[in-house]
Amino acid sequence: MDTRGGTAGGEARGEEGPVRLTRYAHGGGCACKIPPGELEEAVAGLLGSAPGDPAGELLVGLDTGDDAAAVRLPGPAGGPAVIATADFFTPVVDDPYHWGRIAAANALSDVYAMGGTPLVAVNLLGWPRERLPFDLAREVLRGGLEVAAQAGCHVGGGHSVDDVEPKYGMAVTGIADPDGLLRNDAGRPGLPLSLTKPLGVGVLNNRHKATGEVFDHAVETMAALNRDASEAAVAAGLRCATDVTGFGLLGHLYKLARASRVTAVVDSAAVPYLDGAREAVRDGYVSGGTRRNLDWVAPHTDFGAADEHTRLLLADAQTSGGLLVAGEVPGAPVIGELVAPGEHTLVIR
Repeated sequence: MDTRGGTAGGEARGEEGPVRLTRYAHGGGCACKIPPGELEEAVAGLLGSAPGDPAGELLVGLDTGDDAAAVRLPGPAGGPAVIATADFFTPVVDDPYHWGRIAAANALSDVYAMGGTPLVAVNLLGWPRERLPFDLAREVLRGGLEVAAQAGCHVGGGHSVDDVEPKYGMAVTGIADPDGLLRNDAGRPGLPLSLTKPLGVGVLNNRHKATGEVFDHAVETMAALNRDASEAAVAAGLRCATDVTGFGLLGHLYKLARASRVTAVVDSAAVPYLDGAREAVRDGYVSGGTRRNLDWVAPHTDFGAADEHTRLLLADAQTSGGLLVAGEVPGAPVIGELVAPGEHTLVIR
């Protein structure tokens, strides 16, 4: 197949027309994550394997399901915290360059969600080399490199494997003030909840995969860095945050509220959505990942009068979503608050 790579705003084409990268994957973006309930069951009991003579102090690990690991480096007065994370997924859009941008922004987001600054990343690439040409992979890597450069983050190589599906992402190392970390277990009653990106990329991506329709505003939302929101939250002295990705707003908020031992109240009318998101839900473009998210949180949620479409949007599996912050972030809508623990961990109003 004679194929050339896509360019910004363009598409990959072959002898038989456009190459639909999303057709080469069973799922798309963060919607292909292992369901949260299954994942928690799989890693249960894996917390007791600390090294005998650790090189640093583990500040954030597996126990609360936070966005990244954080280790304080040793030093006379206590060193900085090193943040480590990895994230990769199957194509979320057909354009390889934009897929690379989105995947890189998504991986970097875990560092921003911890209040850190990314320093260096390495590429993680799975490629079906006998089905897709490498010039498309080059476009994916180019998109990732450009977003990392925008973040001021070095890219120092990576690792690739021959895979049955295309997959791309990054392992990222960052640095942060250990006393200024944003954690998902630091929420307290009385704090407002801010959301820094609108919801709805999941249903729009699912529509794109099914129909080929392109939603440029969703692409740019996913490719946007969470750097400014993270820096604003840290500067304001806030200490509790997570990013909203494959488990949806409700899934990530449930993890935050559970870890912080509070109840989270969401004002559904205040939650922002991308143009076209409600129509995509109405027309049935809802991923299995979104439905599994909703099933996971349902036993812990008082949905009030929220209709099915609203529930699905609140559980929509996001790719490279915004930060969910306990506290007010300038320019971001306040969508609810944390209150003292009650009968339900989540309450929708």
